[in-house]
Amino acid sequence: MSGHSKWAGIKHKKALMDAKKGTLYTKIIKEITVAAREGGGNPDTNPRLRAAIAKAKEANMPSDNVKNAIKRGTGELPGVVYETVIYEGYGPGGVAIMVEALTDNKNRASAEIRNIFSKNNGNLAGAGSVSWMFSKKGYILIDKSSVKEDELMNIALEAGAEDIKSDDPKNYEIYTAPQDFEKVKSALQAKNIPLQVAEISMIPSSTIKIVGPDAKKVLGLVEALEDHDDVQQVYSNFDIPDEILEQVSTK
Repeated sequence: MSGHSKWAGIKHKKALMDAKKGTLYTKIIKEITVAAREGGGNPDTNPRLRAAIAKAKEANMPSDNVKNAIKRGTGELPGVVYETVIYEGYGPGGVAIMVEALTDNKNRASAEIRNIFSKNNGNLAGAGSVSWMFSKKGYILIDKSSVKEDELMNIALEAGAEDIKSDDPKNYEIYTAPQDFEKVKSALQAKNIPLQVAEISMIPSSTIKIVGPDAKKVLGLVEALEDHDDVQQVYSNFDIPDEILEQVSTK
């Protein structure tokens, strides 16, 4: 997807900056708690929990926070029960937006998410309105300077990757089926190849090119949604020029 690699990298850097403010910790703790509740407290047999713990380590979250979040999820400690909610809508220029949230108050969260959409030139839509445009995939972003394309293809494809794209001048993009993501990620790490981004994501089947004022409005809406405490992930099918994305990344 044109523009996806740039935005994925920016989001990753911003998340690590947010960790310093503590905002990222809250979101990761929610994810760990829900993952443990739904799939058990053993990361070896729970891929979602394993991925959440990896995020916690990258954000330098204290291990006690991780352990307590797992115990709240498995019921060993009392805690809030979070519900997974998916919101779908449209932003400026008609871009599709999917929001994944974990909340302890669905009514409050829905009202607040709707308000964010309306205040930022977007509108919330019904279930299924945009989700059909996205497919769940493993997504890995790698700097081209860190490995030769032939070597990368051999490692990734042998481990089960579906596709490798090199359209971006600076990065390789690897796509996997969700169930093969951990295997491909581990194969790359075993070869000491640095991963800029490694996550399960929702990848759009097509994109909408957004330029001019609408581009900044779209990014404003996405950032406002991401800043909400209950929001875990925001996915969209925008294709915005690199120079505008660069302006966002240097804020």
